[in-house]
Amino acid sequence: MSVNHRKVAVIGCGFVGATSAFAIMQSGLFSEMVLLDVNHDKAEGEAMDISHGTALVSPMRVYAGDYDDIGDAAIIVVTAGAAQKPGETRLDLIHKNVSIFSGIMKEIRARKPEGIMLVVANPVDILTYYAAKTSGMGESRVFGSGTVLDTSRLRTLLSTKLDVDSRNIHAYIVGEHGDSEIVCWSNADVSGVPLADFFALRGMGDIDFEETQKEISDDVKNSAYEIIAKKHATYYGIGMSVARICKAIAKDEKSVLPVSVVLNGEYGISNCALSVPAIVCRNGVESLVPISMSEAEREALNASAEVLKQNMSDIDFSVND
Repeated sequence: MSVNHRKVAVIGCGFVGATSAFAIMQSGLFSEMVLLDVNHDKAEGEAMDISHGTALVSPMRVYAGDYDDIGDAAIIVVTAGAAQKPGETRLDLIHKNVSIFSGIMKEIRARKPEGIMLVVANPVDILTYYAAKTSGMGESRVFGSGTVLDTSRLRTLLSTKLDVDSRNIHAYIVGEHGDSEIVCWSNADVSGVPLADFFALRGMGDIDFEETQKEISDDVKNSAYEIIAKKHATYYGIGMSVARICKAIAKDEKSVLPVSVVLNGEYGISNCALSVPAIVCRNGVESLVPISMSEAEREALNASAEVLKQNMSDIDFSVND
């Protein structure tokens, strides 16, 4: 089946799925969007609600469908899964969401789609690895939203601290989308100016730079927990992140984004998926971008990979149709 580059599918219509669908509709990237959910009425309701605003943005057919409708989609966004509750980590969701993904991947294998799969459900790194191994789509066409949101949170906090446009801040979070994530402080800059120098430029040269780095890292890492404690779910930020990734794919931008990808020896890591900067285009992940890291950051990245491997050691990756 040929790919319709103007079509996107969203599997899962909870808070994250519905918000992602809304953000995608507003982007004007696609002319067709199909929503799937185990509760078909929920998918129909979300499709109706979103479609009623298309006259205010750009023409788009938005409808609820089933797995037979995803075969020609350019991008299949998978948000389905149990949501993180107050007090839970993303890794606490592993077994219940792997069970949900098992059924979804079986349906996807049967349709043999030729587009791209974007995994958003948590724990995103483990579910990305599971999807890459069981969907039949191949590792380059299956990747996760990873630390795109975490990186946006980092740049936003730095923007506030430095009083400068966040789009001019170049800094990445890599590793697990979770508690073992790493801020790559060693190569962070503002329009080419090293971060420590930019702090001095903004009259903050007397601050404890290491302590400030730790505070910002902790704030980024704990953002989701704080939001969930206050409003029980996070969805706007990730919805915008999904739309951004879809834009890179749909417009063949070759943008560098920290998405979750299966590693096969890169950075000395194999047999897991985690986030590192990668070139994202219409064909999926074109290649990884080997950014420089300090020795401590590389060690932390390997430690993050070990956390993920340990937590998926008892998952069955076999395919039995």
